[in-house]
Amino acid sequence: MSEQQEKMKQPISKKIIENEVALKSRLGIGKSFDVGVRKLTIFDKEIQIYFTNGLCDIQYIIEVLRELMLVDSREEKPDNVKRAIENHLTHVQVEFVDTLDDAISQMLSGLIFILVEGEDEAFVVDVRSYPGRGPDEPDTERVVRGARDGYTENIIQNTALTRRRIRDERYRNEIMQVGERSKTDICISYLEDVADPDLVDIIKKELKAINIDGLTMADKVVEEYIVKQGFNPFPLVRYTERPDVAATHLLEGHVVITVDASPSVIIVPTTLFHHVQHAEEYRQAPAIGTFLRWVRFAGIVISLFILPLWLLMVMTPDMVPEAIDFIGPNDDINVPIFAQIFIAEIGIELLRMAAIHTPSPLATALGLVAALLIGDIAIQVGLFTAEVILYVALGAIGMFATPSYELGIALKVVRLLLLIVVAIFQAPGFIIATAIFFLLLVSIKTLNKPYMWPFLPFDPAAFWQILVRTSVPNIKKRPSIVGPKDPIKQS
Repeated sequence: MSEQQEKMKQPISKKIIENEVALKSRLGIGKSFDVGVRKLTIFDKEIQIYFTNGLCDIQYIIEVLRELMLVDSREEKPDNVKRAIENHLTHVQVEFVDTLDDAISQMLSGLIFILVEGEDEAFVVDVRSYPGRGPDEPDTERVVRGARDGYTENIIQNTALTRRRIRDERYRNEIMQVGERSKTDICISYLEDVADPDLVDIIKKELKAINIDGLTMADKVVEEYIVKQGFNPFPLVRYTERPDVAATHLLEGHVVITVDASPSVIIVPTTLFHHVQHAEEYRQAPAIGTFLRWVRFAGIVISLFILPLWLLMVMTPDMVPEAIDFIGPNDDINVPIFAQIFIAEIGIELLRMAAIHTPSPLATALGLVAALLIGDIAIQVGLFTAEVILYVALGAIGMFATPSYELGIALKVVRLLLLIVVAIFQAPGFIIATAIFFLLLVSIKTLNKPYMWPFLPFDPAAFWQILVRTSVPNIKKRPSIVGPKDPIKQS
């Protein structure tokens, strides 16, 4: 919020009737059914309690009302009514605000505020109880063995899930509100003695500079303001719905951004290699974790290059070695190979979208239709060759094996571009396009951190930990990419 807007805030008047008129106009009391006020007389002074239905725990409000009524009936009028009311508010978190703007903002976040006749400050009591679901295991980050809790759309519950794993007095959760109308809560989490203070300051500055009506898409909007992604398809931040993953990154020196109403959190800064690791690797023995990682790396590389390379071999059969000269369609082709591949790629993407939007009871039927009817009949009528279906399926499997959904989609876009270049320019086009793709990855920076670290710039120790899942007792230092204040993780 700008300095001009801060100055324009309406102060709380000592005349409670003036406050009531202003609040009725601004909040639409009497028009909006979910905004209400409860009036009492305590020690011959009018008390007004403002609340928002659906965001408050009604039992807490009833308890506050009961206590105030009891103190009025049992005790004589004190010299300081405000102090007497404060001492009888049965809640652990009570604050004061001196403007109606701050009081309204708190109330619309699920708290209540109490106005006392003759006082120019309001009590704010935290009685939030947001509607939501339980912390179930996230669908996109499942593990065979490990924790089954995941973040929800409740920011208070999310910060608690992380705090449960990091019980350190130096762990900080700083909250702010963004959005002129939505006033969405955003929490910045970091370890004060580990995280780079310059990084924390940059993130705070970027968040405070956001000037928008509301964050309807929650963390995605925040990401676009922080990293200025533009048309770059590659993810510049890491999303996770697992508290154990977020806690691990916090201990390394990363900063976690939690946005209310989003079941995922943002981890910054991140590199390309952060997006190809999975929690399952750290729930197995180091040798098994390394094997899983190598299989995943192979799947990602195959997903990216298998279709462009196969198309190149089909278009230039004289370049194919004799040992693999069986590759390529042997039958008459009714549709050009490039067209077959492109249609199949778009078809798989459509099926993926359909699967997302299809109700669960019908998802099995959709899979049968796609596998038996579309695929099999398309081959029989000569629209597709069997090899096209095979290689397109391998590319799709590699994409789904990528832990990061955003990275998987980005790789698919790059694969389609490589296919177009190969179809037009053949081998020279493939070589040049691959080189340009690599150079673009090297040129990317996220929050001034190189995207290809630790490969470029090369860090041998860190790169070894990327290739091999090192056992935890052997990881002595935090990654240098985050600029930790305390680089030593364990002695």
